[in-house]
Amino acid sequence: MSNSTLSYASSKAAPRAIRDIRPPLLELRNLSTHYVSQQGTRVVPAVDDVTLSIRPGETLGVVGESGSGKSTLALSILRVLPTAARIVNGQILFEGEDLVTKSDSEMRHVRGKRIAMILQDPMASLNPLFTIGNQVAESMRVHEGTRRRAAWQRAIELLKSVRIPSSETRVTQFPHEMSGGMRQRIVGAIGISCEPRLLIADEPTTSLDLTIQAQYLALLRDIQREHGLALIFITHNLGIVAKMCDQLAVMYAGRLVEYGPVERIFDNPVHPYTKALLNSIPRIDGMRQRLTAIEGQPPDMARLSPGCAFAARCPMAFDRCRVEAPPSVALEENRTARCWLAVPEPPRAAVGVA
Repeated sequence: MSNSTLSYASSKAAPRAIRDIRPPLLELRNLSTHYVSQQGTRVVPAVDDVTLSIRPGETLGVVGESGSGKSTLALSILRVLPTAARIVNGQILFEGEDLVTKSDSEMRHVRGKRIAMILQDPMASLNPLFTIGNQVAESMRVHEGTRRRAAWQRAIELLKSVRIPSSETRVTQFPHEMSGGMRQRIVGAIGISCEPRLLIADEPTTSLDLTIQAQYLALLRDIQREHGLALIFITHNLGIVAKMCDQLAVMYAGRLVEYGPVERIFDNPVHPYTKALLNSIPRIDGMRQRLTAIEGQPPDMARLSPGCAFAARCPMAFDRCRVEAPPSVALEENRTARCWLAVPEPPRAAVGVA
């Protein structure tokens, strides 16, 4: 990790003490979401026993390889899972209410109004048959009962707030008339239209070039500061995590293998998978080092071994790792790791003269 990144992460540590005294906005307790085949013979634990929390105004980064369960975690929070998926255990406490127990009609008052989501592909959110103005205004009309003319005017203001030029003209246009960067900003405008308490961004910068990506990240930070919302940022890019996030959740094979404040994990990673991810990033501070490649492939989620899911790829694995899954170990306040190397050794009996 570069010196500049370290200083940036450290600069965010001071206000955290103020935020930590507030209760969590969102708290997941032992959440498990499984995909089950039609015959029930194949079960994929896409999210397995995940516990984490996020407070108002915080940004939580969620990282991991493709297939690690990041997007399923986000869809579980919103309760918009595919037909084959089901939440089999745990709680999703949002502002003190358990979303798992809510009905579909009750969840419709949560989605878009109190929790919003920005998808990786903006065209998956935008309808090609409706104008931009109608789509930005829709949430306000549905959730807040805003009249058409007022919602249309508010849509223009939202487009201006996400820095789209000529907003009065753009609201009359269709998604195919916008660039990729503009479409991503438009779904961001839709996401904040009802001023939600929590915004989930699922790899929103993947399809953007570096210049537009930097502008979009700056825009997200400005939106977060202006509206005071909490942000869950799902990404593969650890550089973005260092720049944007307060807390970090590292997922592997559906499990949360390490979780805690960003600067502490970057300074002293505990889980071998987290170490490998950080060692795969080129340094810009002048130090020469060989980049680490993680050998092997992620496991078949439907045929997980009884031990640690990362054991087959872990250079530090020992016999116990292959036969018994490690528990989640509390390393310090608000920091956990799921690794046998983090489990403290039991105290040895003192040997002496009676």
